[in-house]
Amino acid sequence: MSDHRPQMESLKKPLPPKVTYLGLALFCVGVILYAIGYYVEPRHAAFNNLIIFLFLTSIAVGALFLVALEYIAGAVWSVPMRRVNEFLAGLIPFTPLLAFPLFFHFDELFQWAHIDMAVSDELLAAKTPYLNSDFFVLRFAVTFVVWTLFYWLFTHNSLKQDSTKDAKGDTYTRRNIRLSAIFLPIFAITITCIAIDWAMSLEPHWYSTIVGIYFFSGTVVSALAAATYIIIRFHETGRLPGLRRDHFYSLGSLMFAFVNFWAYIAFSQFMLIWYANLPEETFWFMKHWQNGWQAVSILLIIVQFAVPYAVLLPQEAKMDPKRLKFIALWLLAAHWLDLYWFVMPTYDAGLTFGWMELTFPLLIVGLAILVVSWKAKRYNLMPIGDPKLKRGMEFHL
Repeated sequence: MSDHRPQMESLKKPLPPKVTYLGLALFCVGVILYAIGYYVEPRHAAFNNLIIFLFLTSIAVGALFLVALEYIAGAVWSVPMRRVNEFLAGLIPFTPLLAFPLFFHFDELFQWAHIDMAVSDELLAAKTPYLNSDFFVLRFAVTFVVWTLFYWLFTHNSLKQDSTKDAKGDTYTRRNIRLSAIFLPIFAITITCIAIDWAMSLEPHWYSTIVGIYFFSGTVVSALAAATYIIIRFHETGRLPGLRRDHFYSLGSLMFAFVNFWAYIAFSQFMLIWYANLPEETFWFMKHWQNGWQAVSILLIIVQFAVPYAVLLPQEAKMDPKRLKFIALWLLAAHWLDLYWFVMPTYDAGLTFGWMELTFPLLIVGLAILVVSWKAKRYNLMPIGDPKLKRGMEFHL
């Protein structure tokens, strides 16, 4: 540890003030437009609020998943960059605040929230033990309390390593490995609950046994994209020194793998529903193939799969920081399009796109910049006390 610690003392580097000011400006403008949206068109605003809530949840808990995955897999290459994922996971405590207004608009969002419909509709009546407001709120609260707890435990142990010496850092690593073994199955259950509760239950008559893993695949892609963009920007400005092309290749390969995984899951969901041809399943896809939504469906295939697949396929592309930055931002936009395509046909059978769709994301972009800036000011940008850091810095394929 001592042979590399002196070089790492300067890694607590605040971001330039202009970055913080940009984040603050975007956040304030986003909040103002967010409030205006709810004042002008509450129902439309609620659906856009749902999209950005799911988007922010994807990045925040996806980053925490990547932290846990590193520990449980014993990965070395990602150790120098892990702190970025820990910073992004710091969005988890803020995410429920973004969902708070939605609880006052259940009737606009969810058919099952209408008591008269739940009574008159036999299928909704059968789902009432699960789809009811009290249990919904309880699941939401438990999910974010558990995620926040694991976030605090992971980052607490990681940050404590920064002040440890030599082998003592192994104690915190072993703790986080055990935490990861507990967290991952809990994560699988809770991310599925979020997908079912906040996305699939928009159409409570629809059935899909794969919606949880579909949302998970988009979650990992968006979290990887956000982390990759920040890691490369930090490296370019000297905040993550010593990274090699092999580190970038690993990031690019992981993004490429999960782009393909998302496409596989998306196609599997469509193919199984198409083959079974059950009315309670096919109607959902029919809504996405009418009144202009067919154009968005085709666009999603191109934006979320075809373009990133083509860009990331060459080996050199996975090592090129410029290409990785471009495709990282592209994949973040693609994930927003995916959530828009999933949510908005419930709002209106016809294609709907207006100023709220363009401006509501400003709020979460500003929030993410502020959280990362605040953490970069307080903490080292690399886990300088991690016993695997030296091997991580020397990593090569």
